[in-house]
Amino acid sequence: MRLRRTTRRSEGDLGGTPSRYARWARTEHGEATRIATLALLAGPVFLGLLPFLVAGVGPRIDRRLGLPRPGIGGVSRIVGGLLTVLGFSLGLWSVEVQVDRGRGTPLPVMPTQELLTEGPFRYCRNPMTLGAILAYLGMAVAARTTAGTALVLSLAASLLVYLKRLEEGELAERFGEAYLAYRRETPFIIPRRPRRG
Repeated sequence: MRLRRTTRRSEGDLGGTPSRYARWARTEHGEATRIATLALLAGPVFLGLLPFLVAGVGPRIDRRLGLPRPGIGGVSRIVGGLLTVLGFSLGLWSVEVQVDRGRGTPLPVMPTQELLTEGPFRYCRNPMTLGAILAYLGMAVAARTTAGTALVLSLAASLLVYLKRLEEGELAERFGEAYLAYRRETPFIIPRRPRRG
């Protein structure tokens, strides 16, 4: 039921009761609060738990289940390391823009106050998600883990469904035609050079 209401609003029916996301967006939090919230809530999960599961637990599961180790030793570490650095760099740049220019966070309970179309958001609508996928996939490649790779791909698929089914409707509800125009002009996840004009 909640999905249907969000979708209807995203198509222009902005009347009625605002969604939970729109209510959360009504409160603008100070920069210190935004940073502390990210450090306390998101940091342990995205910089601690997920890397541990992918690169630490993944190889153990592979050994226990007798799964093959994909990749080629040193080459896998180099490619994985490059993907990890690229991914975390893109992700951190996206978060910085959300906290600074957007006056919010990537967390739904403390969303941005501004529609972000600059910085990494010029190239795709979900650069933080792209960065996270690249970073964790890089860790899995470097660790040469089949189970870790499967975990990353499962999480990526879930996240992409969430973005398409929920977040896009919420952004359309909050930012209206400005978001719809941005969505028409900017790719979902695969970056491209912005059009001039």
